[in-house]
Amino acid sequence: MAVVDGGLPLDGKVNTEMSEFWRSRALEAAEVVSLVRDGDRVFLHGGCAVALPLEAALAQRARQLADIVVYQMHKEGEEALLDPALAGRVRVVSMFCGAQARAAVNAGLADFMPVFLSEIPHLMRHRAIPIDVAVVQLSMPDAHGWCSLGTSVDVAHQAVASARVVLAELNAQVPRTHGDSLIHVDDLDAFIVTDRPLLEVAPRPLDDVSLAIGRHIADLVDDGATLQVGIGAIPDAALAAMGNKQDLGVHTEMFSDGLVTLLQRGVITNARKALAPGRTVTSFVIGTRKTYDFVHDNPAVVFHPSDVVNDTALIRQHARMTAINCAIEVDLTGQVCADSIGESIYSGIGGQMDFIRGAAIAPAGKAIIALPATAKGGNVSRITPTLAAGAGVVTTRGHVQYVVTEHGVAQLMGKTLRERAEALLAIAHPDHRPALRAAIVARRQFGPPAVPPQAAEA
Repeated sequence: MAVVDGGLPLDGKVNTEMSEFWRSRALEAAEVVSLVRDGDRVFLHGGCAVALPLEAALAQRARQLADIVVYQMHKEGEEALLDPALAGRVRVVSMFCGAQARAAVNAGLADFMPVFLSEIPHLMRHRAIPIDVAVVQLSMPDAHGWCSLGTSVDVAHQAVASARVVLAELNAQVPRTHGDSLIHVDDLDAFIVTDRPLLEVAPRPLDDVSLAIGRHIADLVDDGATLQVGIGAIPDAALAAMGNKQDLGVHTEMFSDGLVTLLQRGVITNARKALAPGRTVTSFVIGTRKTYDFVHDNPAVVFHPSDVVNDTALIRQHARMTAINCAIEVDLTGQVCADSIGESIYSGIGGQMDFIRGAAIAPAGKAIIALPATAKGGNVSRITPTLAAGAGVVTTRGHVQYVVTEHGVAQLMGKTLRERAEALLAIAHPDHRPALRAAIVARRQFGPPAVPPQAAEA
């Protein structure tokens, strides 16, 4: 049998035979989740790797169970376990709140855990986050019985290692990804077999504000820089503006469609990276089939758990490490809120601080926070005198370096409170600058403007 890298079958007939072999050993979804017991702490695979058939079956199973706690990251697709009918039986804990879980968290029907992405595997390992059952979606086993975690290695790798019971959906359409992504079929307690498309997240159209912010970010990126970049209009616009760069590298928690374009055009070569030169390093993928096909059996893209990819000690080793992250609001002292709108939880801490700190202390590194200058049709400034009541500080004012809006770039590191306020005022929307100026004048800690040298001499 012809094989490549880890025994991946090349012949279509062999693939079909292997699929039938595993299908004959598969169970129905209801049988698989019957292994979940009262009081179990369950991990659900996240991102676009959600095992939807098993999650739906577990929601039915949970109607006969009690005291189930479900730990999850951001997940695409429906949230069957957030059904109000399961209240009192199931409690969902979101460690990064996606759109589907947001309403339940803010209504008190689910819990939110603020936590660095880099620390979650450690917390699972030491049972500060106890995992009894891991529910994951995997590729079909290869000729040696190895399955891949596919698009999401991140915290799922440790969840599988920590769990007493591992339940899986073996999906013929899950890409086989390289790196530390393998789970042996013998380690599965029960599984179903499917052949269905993965969930996809298409890039959003780029508006003028995003394009302007993207150009400012691209101007900060040096040739040979190593990038960390997330998903969304602003990161996509920044990547779209980097077409003239040379020898960029990638060490990022999340991999998306925008990176594929630069890789295919030869803008990203990974040639100058300190770690894993020649290879893109990531932890999970959220994108479209285009990206899933690109990472499938591609040894130039390696996946590692989030405690590796997001390790500040590793991030800082990349010269010109450039981290690009988004925010909801930034106050005049430089505090960055990225996880809530006031008291309402919007997303999570994720890996922002891991990469902001790693990039800031890397040789010639740059840590960038980007956001539109306004919200609600221009009526609200996102550069604010103080953060909204209840807002969470994700990146502290001691860590912030660059803040970018469509109106320019503010470099804050090494600046006093007054100097920061003046720099942020300059990139706020002009309509909101008078109110911000008044706030600067009223804040005693900002102090009076510096005395020009010639005035002091006079």
